[in-house]
Amino acid sequence: MDFVSDTLADGRRFRALTVIDEFTRECVAIEVDTSLSGERVTRVLDRIIKQRGTPMNLRTDNGPEFTSQVLLRWTQARGVTQHYIAPGKPMQNCTCESFNGKLRDECLSRKWFATLEEARNIIETWRIEYNEERPHSALNFKTPRDFKENYEERTMNENLSFAVA
Repeated sequence: MDFVSDTLADGRRFRALTVIDEFTRECVAIEVDTSLSGERVTRVLDRIIKQRGTPMNLRTDNGPEFTSQVLLRWTQARGVTQHYIAPGKPMQNCTCESFNGKLRDECLSRKWFATLEEARNIIETWRIEYNEERPHSALNFKTPRDFKENYEERTMNENLSFAVA
C-alpha cells in the first residue's frame, strides 16, 4: 500500500491510497479523497477482505496512516503481519512504487480533474483497464485478471487431482 497525491483544477489537493496484490500485480483498490486517515485505510482493507479474504502481509512505508494505532490494532485483530520498508528506501516496496508511477504517468498527469467525483471515476476506470486489459511482462504478458484466473484454475485442478489420486 502507498499514497499518491494530486491536485484538482481548483487547487485542492487529494490523495489516492493504492493497494496492490504483489503476487498477481492486481490493483485491488484505489481510494481517492482529500483526507485518508488510518481509520479510512482500515475501512478500505475491510472492504477488500470481504471481496478477497484476509491478506497475510501488508507492506507499507512509515507514513502516519500506516503507523497509526488504528492500523496496528486492525492488523493484530486480524493476524496480519505488517512489514515497514526502511525510511528512504522506496524500492523495498517496488511493486507498489512501479504501479504508482504508471498511475501518475498514464492517468494523473494526463487528466485535469474538475471535481473529486470526476477524479474518482476516471481513476477507477483506469484501475479496471490496468487489471483487465493491460498485459504485464512480470506476468508472462498476461493481464493481472488473467494471471489470477489461470492461477486459481490451475490450483483448483491440482487440488482436485490430489483429492482423486
